[in-house]
Amino acid sequence: MCTLLEGVGFKKIRQRGSHVFVAHPDGRTIVVPGHRGEDLGRGLIRTILGEADISLEAYLKLRR
Repeated sequence: MCTLLEGVGFKKIRQRGSHVFVAHPDGRTIVVPGHRGEDLGRGLIRTILGEADISLEAYLKLRR
């Protein structure tokens, strides 16, 4: 997820434990949990996409 967000303009600003904080130049910030060996849940992915203003269709394109 962090790689995908970096691809649309977000930059990693810091990390606290397993949570990565990313920011966009327009001021939006998002916290992405990064627990090794665990996938992000569907609801969490949708929440992150909503905060990043990325549609589900765009997300599926970016994942390829």
